[in-house]
Amino acid sequence: MTELRAPFAPDWVSPPGDTIVDIIEERGWTQAELAKRLGYTEKHVSQLLNGKVPLTDDAALRLEHVLGSNAGFWLAREAKYREHSARLQAARTQASWVDWLAELPLKELMDAGVITKCRIVAKHKPGLVNACLRFFGVASPDDWRVHYGGMQVAFRRSRAEQSDIGAISAWLRLGERQAETTDGPKYDKGRFFKALNTIRTLTCEPPEVFEPHMRALLYESGVTLVLVPAIPRTHVSGVARWLSPTRPLIQLSLYGKTNDRFWFTFFHEAAHILLHANTKEEKQSVFLDDPNASPADTPDEQQANQWAGEWLIPPRYTSELPGLRTKATVIDFAQRIGIHPGIVVGRLQHDKLIEPSWMNDVKLSFCFKKAADA
Repeated sequence: MTELRAPFAPDWVSPPGDTIVDIIEERGWTQAELAKRLGYTEKHVSQLLNGKVPLTDDAALRLEHVLGSNAGFWLAREAKYREHSARLQAARTQASWVDWLAELPLKELMDAGVITKCRIVAKHKPGLVNACLRFFGVASPDDWRVHYGGMQVAFRRSRAEQSDIGAISAWLRLGERQAETTDGPKYDKGRFFKALNTIRTLTCEPPEVFEPHMRALLYESGVTLVLVPAIPRTHVSGVARWLSPTRPLIQLSLYGKTNDRFWFTFFHEAAHILLHANTKEEKQSVFLDDPNASPADTPDEQQANQWAGEWLIPPRYTSELPGLRTKATVIDFAQRIGIHPGIVVGRLQHDKLIEPSWMNDVKLSFCFKKAADA
């Protein structure tokens, strides 16, 4: 646990006027004499020396002629003073915003490495406010509420529990930051469809084999894939959204971690990209999904569930499912249709053709390397 360091903002920052005063004292000039030489009123010079009026380009050129040092020196001195003054004011303001932190999953953001780990005590809270503003890319907690509160209108929830905006916004932002580090071609629906055909054949491979291949296929079709660890209280295993009109994002949390859930969730999100992006309104939607948790209660979720299920196990094979009562028959069936047997087990359990406790050893648990955050 380390001390949280706020941006350097010393409280001893002085205006350029202090330097001007030092020079005129060395020369034995009064402020009235300086005012005459500069062509300003004594009142204006007094305000300039006290930092109450900004040092303008015109004033910098006049100081260059009267006191020496070039105009760039005086302008740089003014800029640094104004910057530090603004930081001091920001620090005071941020100290009044510490209540906002109660709305955010600070521990999880620390674990993700996007804000510095520290004890959440009073002396650290203003620095934590600053770190969270930088993470979310907003200027104030009110701006955060406007942006992410406004985004709620676009949320298409698959579970009523998906209501913790602090946790959901943090998880979504982690995905955005990963996506910001990549740039690629515009979305191509035809290429995406072909990519999904190939990706289905990768379900039998371990993560270290399929993940880079899968990312490359999606990248070439204009779709970004990010894997972000789950954050408590989000109740989200995946999300499909459009970062721009030509850039869709699929974000997975690995919630559940078994390969049947991973692949079903991925193809569920892919269905949203394929099927539910035909209008501007649909592209503004943010599909928050946990398709493995409970029956879908909206037409879009039901359609995505059906599409994912049929993509993994085409309808022409579903009549065989009730007869799969042993591991041997499951494995043989999975080999014939070209998917991992764990996916078949997950389908049998979901359809209540076998007990939830049966054949779980056929499934695989996934562990992905943590992606570097921006």
